[in-house]
Amino acid sequence: MKNIIYFFEYIIVFLIFFLFKLLPLNISAKFASFLFSTFGKLSGANKTAIKNCKYVFPNMKEKEVKSIVKKSWDNLGRTISELPRLNYLFDKKKINYNKIENIENLIKNNSQAIFICIHQSNWEVVVPSLDRIGINLGAVYRHINNHFLDKLLLKIRTNSLVSSKSFYTPKGKKSAKDITEAIRNSLSMLVVIDQKDSSGEEVLFFKRKVKTQTGFLKLARKYKLPIIPIKNKRINNGKIELTFLEPFYHNDVNISDNQMMETIHCKIEEWIKSEPSQWFWQHKRFS
Repeated sequence: MKNIIYFFEYIIVFLIFFLFKLLPLNISAKFASFLFSTFGKLSGANKTAIKNCKYVFPNMKEKEVKSIVKKSWDNLGRTISELPRLNYLFDKKKINYNKIENIENLIKNNSQAIFICIHQSNWEVVVPSLDRIGINLGAVYRHINNHFLDKLLLKIRTNSLVSSKSFYTPKGKKSAKDITEAIRNSLSMLVVIDQKDSSGEEVLFFKRKVKTQTGFLKLARKYKLPIIPIKNKRINNGKIELTFLEPFYHNDVNISDNQMMETIHCKIEEWIKSEPSQWFWQHKRFS
């Protein structure tokens, strides 16, 4: 019975994605934005988003909180509508790169790094962006229970890559093995670091201890790899801007993984506060 339900869910999503690909990009984005903004507020995830937003902005008025959450649904809808058209975004030069000089030597020397970002703007463009500017990498994704949809999404993501060396791997034991092997084979990696990791360490995030992944810091220290944050932001004319911050290292023996993660959290807190309507508030990050 479960497989039948999964299959019908797959058919619905497949048809929606097919419709998105038929429509002009701006129309499909507006349509998806309308759907998510309208029906998202009726879901339990909306209560989670409002609760999260109130926690981060305790002095903000109710009206402003709801406005941020509504715009967050808008951003999520746009991200979903862009997912089946990732190649189109690149073909139409919808991705801008800012401060790329911070990674020019990395590209020129074919060196490795660990890139980090958060679920802000359209996070799905980050891996194919790195891949297209000449960085071979592995990236971990959170698989979903519906195996039909999971295969569809993996196919879409994989088809957005131009290098045969770059890859996606599902979170879990397999990803740990795949990423470690990739690092040993001179590939880079990307980690989306703002979601809850039930098996992670408790690290302060917006003054609350939350379960956080720190495994990438262990790899950075062991293999002496630079860590490069990527800030993701929607700008005018349906474009997305990726800003490459200066690389830093996690090689000071007096600084623990948790201490370094707190420093990183402070940075991404700034990103979220500067563009709150573009963050994924619907995730149960503080529970």
